[in-house]
Amino acid sequence: MSDDAQKRQPPAPVLRMTLQGAAPPLDSSDRRARAIEQAFDYRGDVTLTTAAGDTLEGYVFDRRNDQPDPILRMMLPDGSRRTVRYEEVATLEFTGRDAAEGRSWDTWVKKYVEKKRAGQSASIEPEELK
Repeated sequence: MSDDAQKRQPPAPVLRMTLQGAAPPLDSSDRRARAIEQAFDYRGDVTLTTAAGDTLEGYVFDRRNDQPDPILRMMLPDGSRRTVRYEEVATLEFTGRDAAEGRSWDTWVKKYVEKKRAGQSASIEPEELK
């Protein structure tokens, strides 16, 4: 393959992992804390079941893991908020669509390649805001 042909090849796709659909094991306090931390970083809804049998679906918008009795806070679909102690979380599943997973990277790569092919300046540096 010539150098020109190699330059015109789009970058190889990047494999990205998503937690969507995952249900991590919560069989220890460390695993539970790690799963709740992932739920806090996740940009979608989660469904959890409490030890009392309540099922809650919503967005984990806060967690307080720096106190003796750590808690997470969820926003439920009706807009109400719920506080749950870590030790009460029996199951946790990443059920909502991961809003951070998507086509934004693919769109950026496509625009980058199009600019390069058109002979325009294309850089990995962000464009200046005007």
